Amino acid sequence: MGSNNLPFIPAQSGIQSIFYSIGAGCPLARGRPDEGIDAVTAFSNTRQVRIEWGDCDPAGIIYYPRYFEIFDASTTLLFERVLGMTKFNMFKHFDFDGFPLVRTRARFLKPTRFGDDVTVKSMIEFGRSSFDVEHQLSLDGDTCVECSEKRVWVGRDANGRLNSQPVPEIVLAKFREASQRR
Repeated sequence: MGSNNLPFIPAQSGIQSIFYSIGAGCPLARGRPDEGIDAVTAFSNTRQVRIEWGDCDPAGIIYYPRYFEIFDASTTLLFERVLGMTKFNMFKHFDFDGFPLVRTRARFLKPTRFGDDVTVKSMIEFGRSSFDVEHQLSLDGDTCVECSEKRVWVGRDANGRLNSQPVPEIVLAKFREASQRR
C-alpha cells in the first residue's frame, strides 16, 4: 500500500500524471506543519457519477479537468454528508471562507467515456488547519484515476485577508462521530 492508503502502482508508459502546487510563496501554503493530527482517518464517502457528453472530448473520452471537478464536488459532499448542511450554509454557520486547494496530484490509469457510471470513493484525514483527501475513481471495480488533495480551512483576519485557521472542534467532532458509526 502507498502512504495514501491506495495501492502503490509503479509508473508505466502511457500513464499520465499531473502535479500542481501553489507553492511556498502563497500565504496559505506557508506556516507551521500541522501539529496534533486528528484521528479522523476512517471516514469515507462513496458516490456514483455518470460521465456525461459535456464531460468528454470529441472522441467521447473524458477531458481530464472534469475529474478535478468531480473530486472537488466529492470533497464538498464529505462535509455536507457529515455536517448535514450545504457548503453555502457552512459560510453562514462557521467563521469560514472556504477550503481552498493548496496541492493536488492525480494519476490517470484508465480512461472513462461518455455514459460510464463510475464510483468515486473519497477518504479524509485532518490536521490542525488543513486536511488531506484521497479520491479513487473506478469503473466496474478497476481504478481509473487516483487523486490526492491538501486543502486549508480559511477565514479572514481583522484586515480582511484570508488566512488558515484551525478546523473548528465541532466539525472534527462530527467527523469523529460519523466515522464511529461506520
